[in-house]
Amino acid sequence: MTTTLAPSHSARLSLTPKTTLAGLLDGAWWPRSRDLAAELPPLVDALEEHHFGRITRVTVNPTRWPVVPHKVPATGHTVHVGWFTEQDPDKMILLSYAVGRVDLLVIPPETEPAAATRLMAAAAVPGSVLTAGVLMSDEAATGRRMRDARSSEDAWETDGGAALPPLRHPVVGARMIPLPKNTRW
Repeated sequence: MTTTLAPSHSARLSLTPKTTLAGLLDGAWWPRSRDLAAELPPLVDALEEHHFGRITRVTVNPTRWPVVPHKVPATGHTVHVGWFTEQDPDKMILLSYAVGRVDLLVIPPETEPAAATRLMAAAAVPGSVLTAGVLMSDEAATGRRMRDARSSEDAWETDGGAALPPLRHPVVGARMIPLPKNTRW
């Protein structure tokens, strides 16, 4: 897996390794904003550096992008952008003459880093049959479970823990009941 998370001008990108296992996604991209005109050029540059050839066309679902420009200037050429409401809103399709088609999960820019890291890893699994929508839904469920677990743990700590359970005999499992003082064995 290749991941670039460094300088702010580079694309945060995770790609599936080159294998014979074809999956539904070729990786994931985590843009820094919802400004497609500003975010697309670093992504195109990163893909072209990874030998994907010149990216000529991109398609997105406009649900996640407030403005979808028709053309975006990239290094040395122009990328044509199209939008389709039928396309998964969490996926971007990029076309190149050299590689053909590249499908990327698009992680929302406001995603917490831990969640984005999990999504980038999941989208880069070779041969995965999970769609972008399924990955996002699974991550949302994981996030909810983690928040619930944290809030339960916080409540435990705030309340001073729970009351101790009644003592049990270690062998039998019966409750230990104190005998009256006058009882003889």
